[in-house]
Amino acid sequence: MLTGKQKRYLRAQAHHLKPIFQVGKGSTNDHLIRHIEEAIEVRELMKVSVLNNCLDDPREIGAELAERAGAELVQVIGKTIVLYKESRDNKQIVLPRK
Repeated sequence: MLTGKQKRYLRAQAHHLKPIFQVGKGSTNDHLIRHIEEAIEVRELMKVSVLNNCLDDPREIGAELAERAGAELVQVIGKTIVLYKESRDNKQIVLPRK
């Protein structure tokens, strides 16, 4: 579980990132989750955008993606979701202490 201070730090780190996945009309599926798990292991921090043709709530999608990919939901702002998961092999981000 991330603290408020850690989430603020991660939001600042994610500001310059571009979304690397898009959730569209089909919403989430196992294929998307698998790709997110693989990408987040390499990157640790990533953005996912929700397209306008997706009828689901971005907050619900963010919570589902985080839970199914084993990641932390950092932020949902508009239609952009920020996810974080500490990498086992490619540790790049050092979080502020709790």
